Amino acid sequence: MTRAGLDKRKLAASRLWATTQMPYLAAALFAASIRADPGCATVAADRSWEIHADPDVVDQLSVEELGRLLLHLLGHLVRDHAQRADIVGLSGADGPERWNRAADAEINDDLVAMGLVPRVAPDLPGDFAQAIGGLAESYLQAAPAGRPWDCGSGCDGRPRSWDSAGRPQGEDGHGLTGQQAALLRSSVAAAIHQASAQQPGSIPGGWLRWAETVLPSRVDWRRVLAAEIRQGVASVAGAVDYTYRRPSRRAQAAPRVVLPSLHRPVPEVAIVCDTSGSMHDQLLARALAEVEGILSRAGVRQAQVRVLAVDTNVQAVRRVTRASQVQLAGGGGTDMAAGIAAAVALRPRPSVVIVLTDGYTPWPSRPPPATRVVAGILTQNQVGMPVEAPPAWVRAVLID
Repeated sequence: MTRAGLDKRKLAASRLWATTQMPYLAAALFAASIRADPGCATVAADRSWEIHADPDVVDQLSVEELGRLLLHLLGHLVRDHAQRADIVGLSGADGPERWNRAADAEINDDLVAMGLVPRVAPDLPGDFAQAIGGLAESYLQAAPAGRPWDCGSGCDGRPRSWDSAGRPQGEDGHGLTGQQAALLRSSVAAAIHQASAQQPGSIPGGWLRWAETVLPSRVDWRRVLAAEIRQGVASVAGAVDYTYRRPSRRAQAAPRVVLPSLHRPVPEVAIVCDTSGSMHDQLLARALAEVEGILSRAGVRQAQVRVLAVDTNVQAVRRVTRASQVQLAGGGGTDMAAGIAAAVALRPRPSVVIVLTDGYTPWPSRPPPATRVVAGILTQNQVGMPVEAPPAWVRAVLID
């Protein structure tokens, strides 16, 4: 017997469960209305942010499984897969089916680590022999035909007989208008940024990248860079060790024993400037001037700072007293690994190496011994970290 109505208690419980799993999607979870559509044989979303559910299908799903499916469907809506499908221009009779599976893989890639992939829509990039971290557009050609689960017009943009895609969005109080959906996406992006700031590492990478494209974070790079440099300098300036290079003040107490004295090292700093052809001279000069001011306020004397101009080779090494004295020689390719190696080979060895680069460079495979590396990534209007992201042992700061 076909049911006409939905189990409202199950829907409420599944929404609440989904909110506890990904609280930054709470606004989207409660903005999407759920309506009964007997005979549609699915639980799917349309372009108006309405979720159409067959009561018989809902009865077969547990509260947790329905919650996973709601999070999955919201992934389609929040990332605007319907609009992106229109831009791609799905061709062939199986185009919408392959897009549905490619979009599922994009979403599930971020759900799998949290154990939230819905059983009814399980596609992952590995199922198509694709690398993780991609977008539906990159998975489309590899995605097979056949639709394990119909996610609705909110995924592929193609109207169904049972959804609201055939009428204007927001008509008769159902669903959201395009402007309302855009505002909701901005709200979700802001919630993701806030959650990431409060609990770093708690947000899946795909959601963070999406949030940056919708609402780029506004972090004052000067404060972050200053904090990283001061921490690196202070960790060396505060270190105390024993040395036999000078006599101990207590040598007279034990004339037959050579006692070591205490030594507090003075931090040496090397700045590696990327002078390859892709670098913007004005932005590099501004960042270098900022570093100069940070070092001065941190108590590092000008005589303790050496600057290396590097593209694929070290073009110039000199001590400077002002940022304007730096010789921006080079203009070829980029290899900051060579610059870091050259900086570490200086004598006395620098305790802190500051790298100013656009990030499109090879990095050393392992950290240099007894040297802290801070990288200022000059983004030049790009979103997020570049493709060649620095390794985890580099303290990277985005400079816009």
